[in-house]
Amino acid sequence: MLLACVGLYGVLSYAVARRTNEIGIRMALGAQSRNVLWLVLREALTLVIIGVIIGLVASLAATQTASALLFELKPNDPLTITLATLLLLTVAALAGYLPARRAASVDPMVALREE
Repeated sequence: MLLACVGLYGVLSYAVARRTNEIGIRMALGAQSRNVLWLVLREALTLVIIGVIIGLVASLAATQTASALLFELKPNDPLTITLATLLLLTVAALAGYLPARRAASVDPMVALREE
């Protein structure tokens, strides 16, 4: 979970830094901070939801192999899968919020001068 959080934060920070000029132009043209915040968060949550769907499908497909390794635990335990998914979505939202907040506070003039 820590690796996923750090990785997502790194990818989103890089994406925000790379798109600083675009964000500055949007802000200069009148985009509000909440719109920029939602733009970055939407990108983060889209990536995480796609990853969660792929991960759930892969974990359900691998239950036969995992069932031999688990002791007194059902391979498709719905509570465990639900809690892990919700925890990952929460961590992803927090990891996406920090770069999104930074993007929403970009000064348009500084962003336009930056190359």
